[in-house]
Amino acid sequence: MWNNAPRIHSKIYFIQVGTMLVSPTLLLICYCLAIAGFSLLGGFLPNWVKMTHTRTQLVMSLVSGLMLGVAFYHLLPHSVALIGGPHGVDTAVSWLMLGLIVMLLLLRVFHFHQHDFSHEEGAQHDHHHDHQGDGRAHESPVHGLSWVGLALGLAAHTLIDGVALGAVMHAGSMAGGLVGIGVFLAILLHKPLDAMSIVTVMGAGGWSRQAQTSANLVFALMCPLGALLFFFGVDVVADSRNYLVAAALAFSAGAFICIALSDLLPEVHFHSHDRAKLTLAFLLGLVLAYGIGTVEPAGIHLSTN
Repeated sequence: MWNNAPRIHSKIYFIQVGTMLVSPTLLLICYCLAIAGFSLLGGFLPNWVKMTHTRTQLVMSLVSGLMLGVAFYHLLPHSVALIGGPHGVDTAVSWLMLGLIVMLLLLRVFHFHQHDFSHEEGAQHDHHHDHQGDGRAHESPVHGLSWVGLALGLAAHTLIDGVALGAVMHAGSMAGGLVGIGVFLAILLHKPLDAMSIVTVMGAGGWSRQAQTSANLVFALMCPLGALLFFFGVDVVADSRNYLVAAALAFSAGAFICIALSDLLPEVHFHSHDRAKLTLAFLLGLVLAYGIGTVEPAGIHLSTN
């Protein structure tokens, strides 16, 4: 079914960015370094900057729109183009649904993504909405080991992000332009919030600054690890390479959609304040995801030759 799809070969060639030729491997390494750096920065921010409740909500709204746009404008079309054939769309959507279900289960089991880092009066008031269905205010006392479940869930999530980046780079590495820029930006803007979650929960649980720094460093390396392992490891199964890349892209699209719709956006929706600003931030994320197509390779969703 997918044998007619264009094959992706080795990564020794170069892609053109403007008037410069850039190795796709070098571009991926630059993406990974930036993501790791931003993730580390997010872990240190609680000690340097007061991340207010409103600022956090604005970032969450922007990232929600960006992740949805990247899933529908970039990841899913990449997957359908790679699979090809009359059943390409059905196969891609099946993998998308699997990614959505897996990410939903991760969210349910590990309860990660704790994105409120402030203690403002408005934040406390707005967070008295009912998450438990019993009409009582949600209380979440922090145990010393609460960060373990949080870290495990976020580690699985960030590895999936890495696979998404590695897959989109592999799928578009025969084309010119800034391949994978949409996925890169969605991950780049999201990682600091995740790192802040881990460090904040560890701090509340009484862990030392050194332990927090170590956990932050390990977490920062998880996404680059997933991206590099997939980018270079998928060539081991040459006969199924195109299908695996397409499946990873669609699976990642489902994960992105789940994060945006079941985690980030509901948390923003519960807040009655700043609705106009939060809505504009969400729409800006969608517009940004759509506009990213102008700097990605022309026709990349139609062919990877």
